[in-house]
Amino acid sequence: MQSYDYDVIVVGAGHAGVEAALAASRMGARTSIFVIKLESIGRMSCNPSVGGPAKGHLAREIDALGGEIGYVTDLTGLHFRMLNRKKGPAVWAPRSQNDRQLYSQIMRERLESQANLQIIESLVTAILTCPDGVCGVRTQSGREYRAPKVILATGTFMRGKIHIGKHNYAGGRSGEPAAEEISHSLLKLGFPLGRFKTGTPPRVDLRSLDFNLLEEQPGDENPSGFSFYRQVQLKNSISCYLTHSTSQTHAIIRENLGLSALYSGIIEGIGPRYCPSIEDKIVKFPDKDCHQVFIEPEGLNTHEAYINGISTSLPPQVQEQIVHSIPGLEHARFMRYAYAIEYDYIPPHEIKLSLESKRLKGFYLAGQINGTSGYEEAAGQGLICGINAVLALEDKDPLVLKRSEAYLGVLIDDLVTCGTNEPYRMFTSRAEYRLSLRQDNADERLMPLGHALGLVSEERWQAFSRMLAIKERERETLCSTNTSRHPDLKEPIKFAALLRRPEYSFSDLEAFGYQKPEDVSPDIAQRIELEIKYEGYLKRQEEELSRFFSAESLPIPEDIDYHKIGSIAWEAREKLDRIRPQNIGQAMRIPGVNYTDTSSLMIYLKKMKLIKNA
Repeated sequence: MQSYDYDVIVVGAGHAGVEAALAASRMGARTSIFVIKLESIGRMSCNPSVGGPAKGHLAREIDALGGEIGYVTDLTGLHFRMLNRKKGPAVWAPRSQNDRQLYSQIMRERLESQANLQIIESLVTAILTCPDGVCGVRTQSGREYRAPKVILATGTFMRGKIHIGKHNYAGGRSGEPAAEEISHSLLKLGFPLGRFKTGTPPRVDLRSLDFNLLEEQPGDENPSGFSFYRQVQLKNSISCYLTHSTSQTHAIIRENLGLSALYSGIIEGIGPRYCPSIEDKIVKFPDKDCHQVFIEPEGLNTHEAYINGISTSLPPQVQEQIVHSIPGLEHARFMRYAYAIEYDYIPPHEIKLSLESKRLKGFYLAGQINGTSGYEEAAGQGLICGINAVLALEDKDPLVLKRSEAYLGVLIDDLVTCGTNEPYRMFTSRAEYRLSLRQDNADERLMPLGHALGLVSEERWQAFSRMLAIKERERETLCSTNTSRHPDLKEPIKFAALLRRPEYSFSDLEAFGYQKPEDVSPDIAQRIELEIKYEGYLKRQEEELSRFFSAESLPIPEDIDYHKIGSIAWEAREKLDRIRPQNIGQAMRIPGVNYTDTSSLMIYLKKMKLIKNA
């Protein structure tokens, strides 16, 4: 019998690793988490910010399942805004600016105080395997640690290379070493590796800025956070600021493109399409007169500010010219220079929907190693890995969220089914059922699941249950009770019918005779209003979901030989064989697999009596 030191080993203590380790240990597994430097636990490597379009949805879903990112974000938030308020509720998105140092400090405290979890400062250099799968890791010191489940969450550290102009050096991020040997270990195990790149902008001293030339962006009057039923008192302690690049800025960049690591050909990795460098913006959008530049403070105990919008790999002297050409930043003093970073990732067709490797049993991948970008995307994958590692230990089926259940389901299904040839970023447009997957109802969609897994405390569960009871009671009241007579109405109608009218909101009902009980909070009132106003759209979406579920409910045997099905196009057979979809619905979403191919597949499965109804 194999003797194990732990049940679960997590490699990396960024946003993915932290969520993985906390989930596994809270579900009762003996867990260890390896980090290169203890001081870097939960570090916000880029902008100290959480949320935004779709990312805010992810953060709230993680919280509803029992994850940590939303709670620590609320505890360390300095500036809260709900974005896209002028648009429909499906795309409303909470966003916060956070205290960088405090966020990392509190996240480390959460790990250190967690039962069943041991933190180990050591560089992992190899993945250990046994005949039946993964069985541990080896560190730089030569020490081996054994576990039947290993979660790899290495961020940008695998063969990380930092670029500033034409100078480059090994590094996982600024001031930290790269993880060189683990890439070689993965290659020996047969894993294919690709190269992606990302970048970060300069940081400057707030005291050197001219605020008369900057547009202030205060936080919301009534801030919204990310964590449900935690009673965190949110506070806007700072403002962010807006300015713009100029024609002079653009001219400086064009004149120096040859010095850019990106445009001089030094960088081989593919960068994020939706978070481009300032060089990319100028080259790809030559007709645009200016680009937004946001000044975002990094904490209450520092004068450092993040210059969002001018990520670059140009040399330091050119960075200074660029920044000093922007209104309000003419005399800005640099505290950190921008840089780009290249790193290894594993193409996500290598993983199952559970995030377990197809190649190596018990081996899970989370975060940027799967080709994603962003704190929230990483944290969500880490949480799912931690949960599924423990479920596998207990011989239980993995947690696989459907596209109709959560943005987390969309994220993972996109990666596994479609793959990615650039750093993947979540958007609301990627979710077909986004009106149902709003950020405000993440608790209703996922908290029962988090509670069943043992990740949501009883106290939070009781608060959620009370909210749900109040909401259902009051909605029933609105659907069954008539308004009083009113000059705007020909005759009394049900309050719900009145609320469906676009010109009326929940707060208007009082004028028509409605008496709001004290236990109906603004949050509950808004939930009721949205559900009633969009009832017709939601019903149509339910009809779409029934068709979706019919395809998702047709499983495909894991050992099927697609190359034997001659009626399927050769390209489709190759892709089906590589991705190994779990059901017909997933097969339908694979690029290059068309309707004829999936129809032929269903006929084959029915003929072979592998499915009952097709």
